Amino acid sequence: MYEDVVSWQNRPLDPVYPLIFFDCIVVKSREDVKVSNRSVYVALAINIEGKKEILGLWIAPTEGAKFWLGVMTELKNRGVKDLFIASIDGLKGLPEAIETVFPEVEVQLCIVHMIRNSIKYVNWKDRKEVCKDLKEVYSAATEDEASQKLEEFGQKWDAKYPTIRKKWVNNWDRIIPFFDYPEEIRKVMYTTNAIESINRSIRKVIKAKGAFPNDRAIFKILYLALNNASKKWTMPIKDWKAALNFFAIKFEGRFPE
Repeated sequence: MYEDVVSWQNRPLDPVYPLIFFDCIVVKSREDVKVSNRSVYVALAINIEGKKEILGLWIAPTEGAKFWLGVMTELKNRGVKDLFIASIDGLKGLPEAIETVFPEVEVQLCIVHMIRNSIKYVNWKDRKEVCKDLKEVYSAATEDEASQKLEEFGQKWDAKYPTIRKKWVNNWDRIIPFFDYPEEIRKVMYTTNAIESINRSIRKVIKAKGAFPNDRAIFKILYLALNNASKKWTMPIKDWKAALNFFAIKFEGRFPE
């Protein structure tokens, strides 16, 4: 069965993917005798037909620019020539690696992950209101309006939660590409339904496992879980036609026939 996993991980890929998402799930392994955490990185893409596709799995004890450069080079060697938008969760070294191998890609910090990271230390009683005020920022019609809403957010919450606005300001250059798109395209970009569906499928098979004997066992189990989940991905994602028409104009010259 491991031969099937290796074959799947090395299969040829499409030349162009309009959207790609990267996510991480942590599992326990006895690979180095003692039990330790392994970070499993998943690349989920939306292909030209609007259908979800897992491009691969990678396991690394630590993340960093060198690791991600290897992942991007692997994708290119398997046939990927261009990515339009990469939605990421601030993984260390990932933006630089993507832009090195695919220099025309537009790197976008995942809005949902930004929200989750922002409210991590917010008191439970304040979370609903903080999320409501953050929505004023990311649902703004333009970058200027979003900047103004972020300033208003700071005036209200900086005294109590000073790290939230600072986090958004520090990452602003990776957030603002979002405002170049109409609302229906934004929903396609920031939705994490597909990623969450993948994580649920993975957690079902690992929750009773404790620790895996080695990395090879991790690959086999996760491959089976993802292969099972992908059987349901028979239709394009919601609002894909509108997104596709927009991408065809915005990325003219890079769009495949």
